[in-house]
Amino acid sequence: MKHCKICVIFTGGTIGSSSDNKTVDLDGGSSALLINKYKTVCGGAVTFEEHYPVSILSENIQTADIEKMADSVRNIDVSSCDGIIVTHGTDTLCFTANYFAQIFADISVPLVLVSALYPLDDERSNGLDNFAAAVTFIEKEAIKGVFVSFRNPGEHCKIHLASRLTEADQLSGKFHSIGDVHFGEVSDGKFVYNDQSGNPAVDELKNNAPAPFVGGWPCNDIVVIRARALLDFSFYRFGELKPKAVIIQLYHSGTVCTSGWDTNFLTFLDYCRSCNIETILAPVDSDANVYAGMLGMEEKCIFAYDMSFEMTIVKVMLALGSGRPIRALLDENRFFEKV
Repeated sequence: MKHCKICVIFTGGTIGSSSDNKTVDLDGGSSALLINKYKTVCGGAVTFEEHYPVSILSENIQTADIEKMADSVRNIDVSSCDGIIVTHGTDTLCFTANYFAQIFADISVPLVLVSALYPLDDERSNGLDNFAAAVTFIEKEAIKGVFVSFRNPGEHCKIHLASRLTEADQLSGKFHSIGDVHFGEVSDGKFVYNDQSGNPAVDELKNNAPAPFVGGWPCNDIVVIRARALLDFSFYRFGELKPKAVIIQLYHSGTVCTSGWDTNFLTFLDYCRSCNIETILAPVDSDANVYAGMLGMEEKCIFAYDMSFEMTIVKVMLALGSGRPIRALLDENRFFEKV
């Protein structure tokens, strides 16, 4: 078997932590523990090159941390390795995955993010399984692009397109791809492609050739509002400090309340327009029926079509950071984020 070299970028998170009396905190020895556990359990002709740009619990991530992680990937000579693994906390895994799927869509080797629901010293941890599956995927498939390796309890380890990963389920921490269509899974040391409608074929990934991403770091001058019953939009008023964009997470049917006064999104939309604040609605299915209350809405705001809400946030932040039109970036399909 060909010798495989993988660069591992450790960034902290639960997979880089230990537990003490039900308290989880960073542990500098966890990276060595992960590598040693892999070698003990899996063996194999794999060499790991280790990098340590940051060590944080991912809920505390800052723009500077994202910059260091991205720079660590950029500084790797991909011609001298077979793939890259980034360890990451679960709380903000989805954001970083979608972000990397945009800025590294043109990467020529597999870039796989892995994490864990519990520290490695907890018998419930899926950290080793996620890491081992990422190694298998890199070693045996060599499919370029950005992915996430994650095993939900009671399942085989799934390989997700990073551009389609959605936020973890509440309380359980399970991860899914948008539409619940993952790219494939690792079982018995083999990668099995998920031949399901809507999933890009392996050859599509191999032939994907987006241009390198050009732009600045993500700008977080945004407000995110989730549609819910009896949501009072009148509480959202901006004084001297106002966002550059407001993103509304719609109901599953692509709707938001357009009745009443304080609960009426149309009133809030007019307010945003008077403040020169871009307003983006997501997610929107371009093939779905349009409910009456949403007719004519696209003339006043921007619709994010056929992608996850999480990817919408990333694209809006990247557009604002790079000075590009939001609509233009939302319309692009760099790494199969459009479903």
